Amino acid sequence: MTPNDKTARIGADIGGTFTDVVLETPSRRYSIKVLTTYDAPERGLLDGVAALLAQAGLAPADVGFIVHGTTLATNAILERRGARTALLTTAGFRDVLELGTESRFDQYDITMDAPAPLIPRPLRRGVPERIAAGGEVLLALDEDAVRAVARDFLAAGVESVAVAFLHSYANPAHERRAGEILAEAMPGVTVSLSCEVSPEMREYERFSTTAANAYVQPIVASYLGRLDAKLRAGGFDCALFLMLSSGGLTTVQTAARFPVRLVESGPAGGAIFAASIAAERGIDRMLALDVGGTTAKICFVDQGRPKTSQVFEVDRAHRFRKGSGLPLRIPVIEMVEIGAGGGSIARLDGTGRLTVGPQSASSEPGPACYGRGGAKPTVTDADLVLGRIDPTAFAGGKLRLDETAAATAMDQVRAWEAGPQVLALGISEIVDEAMASAVRVHAMEQGATVEDRSLVAFGGAAPLHAARIAEKLGIAEVVIPRSAGVGSAVGFLRAPVAYELSRSLHQRIAALDLEAVNAMLAEMGAQAREVVSAGGGDPAALVEQRVAYARYCGQGYEIAIDVPARPLTEADRAGLLAAFEAAYRAQYGGVVVALPVEILTWRLTVAAPAPQPVAVPGLAPERVVTPDSWRKVMDPASGQVHDFALVRRAGLRPGDHVAGPALIVEEETTTVVSPAFGATVDANHYLVLRRQGETAGARA
Repeated sequence: MTPNDKTARIGADIGGTFTDVVLETPSRRYSIKVLTTYDAPERGLLDGVAALLAQAGLAPADVGFIVHGTTLATNAILERRGARTALLTTAGFRDVLELGTESRFDQYDITMDAPAPLIPRPLRRGVPERIAAGGEVLLALDEDAVRAVARDFLAAGVESVAVAFLHSYANPAHERRAGEILAEAMPGVTVSLSCEVSPEMREYERFSTTAANAYVQPIVASYLGRLDAKLRAGGFDCALFLMLSSGGLTTVQTAARFPVRLVESGPAGGAIFAASIAAERGIDRMLALDVGGTTAKICFVDQGRPKTSQVFEVDRAHRFRKGSGLPLRIPVIEMVEIGAGGGSIARLDGTGRLTVGPQSASSEPGPACYGRGGAKPTVTDADLVLGRIDPTAFAGGKLRLDETAAATAMDQVRAWEAGPQVLALGISEIVDEAMASAVRVHAMEQGATVEDRSLVAFGGAAPLHAARIAEKLGIAEVVIPRSAGVGSAVGFLRAPVAYELSRSLHQRIAALDLEAVNAMLAEMGAQAREVVSAGGGDPAALVEQRVAYARYCGQGYEIAIDVPARPLTEADRAGLLAAFEAAYRAQYGGVVVALPVEILTWRLTVAAPAPQPVAVPGLAPERVVTPDSWRKVMDPASGQVHDFALVRRAGLRPGDHVAGPALIVEEETTTVVSPAFGATVDANHYLVLRRQGETAGARA
């Protein structure tokens, strides 16, 4: 590579324990894991970038593209350390955030805890104004009342304001005017309008999403500003993009304006990474498992595309209980996230039972074996005690693990007469069963099967546990890609520059106002194209996709149907109805002929072309690898200690076969090949684990 070619690209993912950084050139990929620096997240990121540039012999001026994903917005909500935020709403509706939909996620628990609003009641204020559901002005906005509330907000030290009026999705005039008044009366205070953040029906979800955006906006905007300034000062003159929860990329300016769209940015990168592997290997039905230091993320990828959703819950008061969290109506990749990772802490509950997570040791102080002050037993400590991790090779040898500290930590969960290995085995089995159970529940909710899928495992902890989880789920093939330990960061570099918009326009298909629908979709398309073009997307190459969310009149839930990316005509009514009935039949097994069908919300996505993966042929084993050495490891399936072959992944080549049991060690992670599996290296240097006795071509 010659100077200033600008063909180098960087992806950086800040997680709860590690910050993963990947640098790709046309000929090679470099990666590194550094501990997340909580006091200043950008410091760890910049340290990782500097280390990779030095390793590759490149300068900042050689980099043409940086993509970043961060948990900053999510953590601010979870830990309740966002900005001091206020809500301005229609008089009489300030308690929408507290009342919610009045549904109960557990109708039999009279002591259940509802999620606490991000904005306390004294900072939620109403002003006289009223717009009807059809957009007609019933009561003009009282501008003097807005100015009076603004003075009260200033006196209360408010840093950010969420503006959410009744039915503003149908007519945003009052919200926009209130935003102008607040900007004049409260200089330096950020303002989030629901007509921009989430212009959709359902007041509680719209109010909650706008409140969350306002709550994290000052923090995220400040962080992105610091990061961008430090990159510029360091000699980087390339574009900086942020990963969205929907799987697309956007500019720093858009991300700072709508930070709520970043809440699942890291996991979304992992889903894009998995989808690229599905395309490379021709996998039609995939289960993607991303396990890091703090959480495990589970996603189904069918026909090369991860499932998507329009609603996401954050900060659930009850683990796994749908409806116990704060709803965010944003485009997001559909996945299940649980508190199970390498840093998950094991403990004894009130009845003396061993439990694991969701609390995590994170990077500070970290697992006991890190030697950074942590003393509580974690999954990483258990993996070390079981023999799965080489203490001298962890994180490429940059962090020497303390086996004695890990074994000592097991004493905290000694509820019966058992040695450290048996206790570690219990911790491992509990966390593996938690992940397997989450997969089963997600499959039932989606009406999907699991046994016929290929499991793709990535993230620092997933390859350590993937084979055992596959055994529990009855899955016969596991794929561990290259750079599995930094998979989400690699996924950032596979994502397209894209932007997605949703708007509510409630109409029956039989009475569709085509002129109004076409005008709205055209305006949405122009807005999305402006954002994508600002990110460097070629206007001539942009691809537009449209989706409508429809239901039978009287139902409470909608089904997504594809809409042609062109002006709709009278002939499209029948096509939309047929698409709805086909989707409804696929989901529920039949249709309701007598009821009319209505569309509530329209979604439009504009994306630049994504990098196309090259198909990878399967390979039959050509050479059985001789182990470098052997290591004593306890196998959870049998509870017995076995001699596991120790193999360095860097020395493997396509066609090599490693018989289980074995440990395949690399810088970012270790792959456990259980006695039930054997591993083959494919043409793209991916590890493909298959149950012993299956042929290499048994699964595509």
